[in-house]
Amino acid sequence: MYKAVRARLRALVCRGLAVRRDAGMVTSEYAMGIVAAVAFAVVLYKVLSSGEVSAELQGIVQRALNAQM
Repeated sequence: MYKAVRARLRALVCRGLAVRRDAGMVTSEYAMGIVAAVAFAVVLYKVLSSGEVSAELQGIVQRALNAQM
């Protein structure tokens, strides 16, 4: 009985230590997500601000504003 209780207690303590060791991973995962989002935003900005895409978007807006119902 004593050995079973001791083994169970050891398992709980080890699980608690594992949780504490992985706690820093959450922050690094958020950081990597933010870096990826910013990189995607920069690429999207560069594409949308290029000459061809900008002209096409302006054409779409002009056609929408001049549309007759």
